[in-house]
Amino acid sequence: MADFEFAAPVELDEALRLLSGTPGSRPLAGGTDLIDQLNAGRRTTGLVVDLKRIPVLMRLDVDGDGLHIGGARSCTDVQQHSAVRADYAGLAEACGLIGAVQIQNRAAVAGNVCNAAPSADTIPALISLSAHAIIRSQNGTRDVPLDEFFIGPGQTVLNDGEILEELVLPTPPDSSASAYLRFIPRNEMDIAVAGVGSYLEVDPNSKVITRARIALASVAPTPVRAREAESHLEGKVLSDEVIDEAAALAPNSASPISDVRGSAEFRLELVKVLTARTLRKCAERIG
Repeated sequence: MADFEFAAPVELDEALRLLSGTPGSRPLAGGTDLIDQLNAGRRTTGLVVDLKRIPVLMRLDVDGDGLHIGGARSCTDVQQHSAVRADYAGLAEACGLIGAVQIQNRAAVAGNVCNAAPSADTIPALISLSAHAIIRSQNGTRDVPLDEFFIGPGQTVLNDGEILEELVLPTPPDSSASAYLRFIPRNEMDIAVAGVGSYLEVDPNSKVITRARIALASVAPTPVRAREAESHLEGKVLSDEVIDEAAALAPNSASPISDVRGSAEFRLELVKVLTARTLRKCAERIG
């Protein structure tokens, strides 16, 4: 690993000053991706800025805007939070799938997002739950819907000197639910061949689906929404038949490659199966 300077500020303004003053500097939220990348020479930097000691970046609470997840808060903390388990089940499921427990204890949800791997587990769950990225720099703050945050494998809209300050997820209404599932070759600690995060809102009286969001992982250069399947669901009475119809449409939004973990054809079939299963989990949770 090449030498680099290391800083661990306790104030957000100081971290932003360091990041903007050193071109190519890297923020460290958990480090489970960054340190490995630096060690392998896939990334280089002259300065690493640790964000774990900055109180505002450790935020994890619910207010009138919804759920707030600070940029350095760990997957374990998010997965174990009572409000996440109760109202954002798909995100809790995704956080519990990232590596081993030791990785989850260190890795940040926002770090998983900023690493921008097409196979990342938290991203489909977050997108399905309409998460927004609050981006901060010395020049101010901007708000980006998470489904507009990714521009390529390992690439995001973040500019030099910017950090993901927090993720904000709106409060889900009653008669709504989310779910996340992935397929992996082994039982644990593997990378998703395909992953699907789904979210449904249903009118409690008519059982008509009023809102649907489906996000796909590991089947395109970036996470993508299955918009055709979403449109098919909305306005229809929730049923197994409607779910199967939507699941059949979900692969139309994917553009997978074939690699050592699975063929493109296999991934398309997985999208169909996982979409149906996550939608049925949502339906069960809504009751």
